[in-house]
Parts: sequence; structure tokens; C-alpha cells
Amino acid sequence: MGKEVSMDTLVNLAKRRGFIFAGSEIYGGLANSWDYGPLGVELKNNIKKAWWKKFVQMRQDVVGLDAAVIMNPKVWEASGHVATFHDPLVECKYCHARFREDKIDATKPCEACGDKSGFTEPKQFNLMFKTHLGPSQESGTEVYLRPETAQAMFVDFAQVQASSRKKIPFGIAQIGRAFRNEITPGNYIFRTREFEQMEIEYFIKESDWKEQFENWLKLMHEWLVDCGITLEKIHDLEVLKEDRAHYSSRTVDIEFDFPFGRGELYGLAYRSDFDLKNHQDSSGKDLSYTDPVTNEKYIPHVIEPTFGVDRTILAVLVSAYKEEEVDGEMRTVLSLPAHLAPYQVAVLPLMKKEELTEEARKITEELSNYMAVEYDETQSIGKRYRRQDEIGTPYCVTIDYDSLEDNAVTVRDRDTMKQERIAITELKKYLVEKISL
Repeated sequence: MGKEVSMDTLVNLAKRRGFIFAGSEIYGGLANSWDYGPLGVELKNNIKKAWWKKFVQMRQDVVGLDAAVIMNPKVWEASGHVATFHDPLVECKYCHARFREDKIDATKPCEACGDKSGFTEPKQFNLMFKTHLGPSQESGTEVYLRPETAQAMFVDFAQVQASSRKKIPFGIAQIGRAFRNEITPGNYIFRTREFEQMEIEYFIKESDWKEQFENWLKLMHEWLVDCGITLEKIHDLEVLKEDRAHYSSRTVDIEFDFPFGRGELYGLAYRSDFDLKNHQDSSGKDLSYTDPVTNEKYIPHVIEPTFGVDRTILAVLVSAYKEEEVDGEMRTVLSLPAHLAPYQVAVLPLMKKEELTEEARKITEELSNYMAVEYDETQSIGKRYRRQDEIGTPYCVTIDYDSLEDNAVTVRDRDTMKQERIAITELKKYLVEKISL
């Protein structure tokens, strides 16, 4: 393995190969706005699909939800976001650039202009995006784009529990977009104003919270392994009381060593009964739970594991990136887990000849029923191998003139570069077994 990847190298690879582009680039872009290209959207969808399968479909105690982005503004009053969801904002007295107070050294010159005039006194800046419902801003109702996906799961708790007939403990899961008007977004897709969360609210009895907290921490670490994220770069941070969110009685941040430094990847919080109690008090609706065996009635407490989709993608790319020397040349490889790779298999005719391409397209069509397949007939076979290595395709299937005689193909492994001759009739079974490992 070569040196660790830099952010510049990763960003350039992601752009060149179609993983991630700068948003609105033909108009000069928009600060920290990113679009997922053809390969990026496949990687993103595969991560969400794997998460949903692990934490929802394979469990009998978790159900899903897909809630509206815009909610009644009273939700955000009851949750405490209107009153407390703030960051301290300071402004350069010379160029008026704005910064989070806790992210700069106010004794040093402005990072934007280099002036030494200093900064204004900090003021609290609410991070929620506001908009208006109705025909005009003057007559419309002021609402917010949700800053997190969690609140819908609390607001819908009673309806979900009644319709699904789940007993405590059980969870509600959701994957969706959230919006935060960050003062200083940055570090590529690590911190953006629009992002996607994979989140679970797991409802429990108060007496069980410590055991459930440790169970979920273990599950989150299992997920890291599933994603191929380098465990040596993972660190659990016990968040101090003064640094925890207003609703949290205990929080552990799972941090990752990104090329720009250590940062939060995931979070696990014990939210107690803060949210359900506040929404019950604010709405006047009963959000308690009655145990069907003991008839005990109580407001459930909550364990909340939160997974950022975009940060997962970044950690996966950093962990998968490798450079190695092969026959005097540098080879770039994305060693993505097969179930996350944009393409699991590439089908490559040795040359662009009709008799080879015809057979290759037949194989592509057959395999596409079982896995994500790319067909590529351009450039030399060596360059095509290198391209597939760089985009993370685990296996390449090459059709040559011998294939027309022996009805077999050559299967090349991305990581080892070893090649194996496989009968076409056995190819689907062979690859399905490999990919499912």
C-alpha cells in the first residue's frame, strides 16, 4: 500500500471518475454544494440499501418511516430547536467574513483577508433554514426545513406503534435529507448545508438504557466493518456534559481520521424521554406507551444512533483508496466492499471485434439480472483493467477468441489481480458466491 490519500487526490479522482461533482459548476458553483455523479449515486444508494437491510429488514424490532421535510413549526418549538439550535457567530471587522467563534483563533488575523482589525462580539446564529408557505412571503406561514430527521419519528411515534403493533423495545428508522445553515461549511462533503442522514430512534424502558446503549454502540462498530472502513482510524469519544446536545444524557461520537484531521463520523445519544415528553406537553396528545402484559403506562426513553450518509461515503473512499507499484507503474485501486461498489462486475471483450462483442453483450445481459454490471469495449484491455480498479469494480470478465471455442472466460480479481478461467455456464454462480462473501 502506498502513502495515505490526500483530500486533493481524492477530490480529483471523484470528479474525474464520476463520483462527486461541484454543484452548479457551469455557473461558478455554490459554496460547499456537491452533486453525486453516475458512480457516486450508485455508491450512495448501495450504502443506504445495505444500512436499511441491516438495521430494518433483518430486524423484527425496527420499522421504517419516510416523513415530510417541512413540518408544522410548532414541532421545532417543542423540540427546543427554535430556542437553542444556535452557533456563536463572529464577523471580521474589516472584510465582514463570518466565522463560528469556536472554529477560529480570534487573536490571529482573519483567515479570509489577513487583516488584524479583529472580530465582532459573538452573537447566536440559528442554524435552521426558514421559508414561507402560502402565496406570498407577507401572508405566508413561516416554516423551517428540518435540521434533523429525528423529530418526525417522535411526532409519529404513537401512530407507528399502533399501526405496526410493536412492543417496547422497538425502533423507527428513517433515511432522509436535513438542512442546516452552517456558518462555515467545508472539507468537501464532510460538512454541508444539505445532507442526508440514516437515523434510528429506539424506544425503551428507562431502566434498560445502559444495556441498550452498549448494544447499539457494538452494532455501529459492526456496520463500520460492513463498510470496509479502516478501524485503525476509528475513535470513540465520550462527549462531556457541557459539550452534549441539550437533549442528551449521554453521547458517544464515533470519530474518523480524515485526511484533513479527526472529525465526527457517527453519533450515539441517549435522549431520555425529552422529546416525547415535550411533544406530548406541547401538542396535548398522549404519547405514552402501555405495556400489554403489566399494563404499566409510561413515556418511553430513546437511544438514537445517527449515521451521516455523506460522511460514510467519504470515510469509505478514504479507507478504500490504495496506490501500489506494479511492474514499475503505479496502480490506483478503490478496494470497495463488493456490495457497495458501483459496479460489481465489468464485462470486457478483449478486442472490439463483432464476434467478441456479441458474446460479451450476451454475458452482460445475463449477469445484469443478478448484479451491477458495466460493459466496456474501449481502449486496450490493460487500460480498461486500470479504470475498473480505480472505480472499485471487484471483478472483470474478459471474453477472448478462446472463449468462442472453449465457452469459458477469464475472471480477474481487483485486489489480487489473479486471473481464473471459468466456464460461461458457471459464471453467474461463481460471481454471485464471490460478491456475497
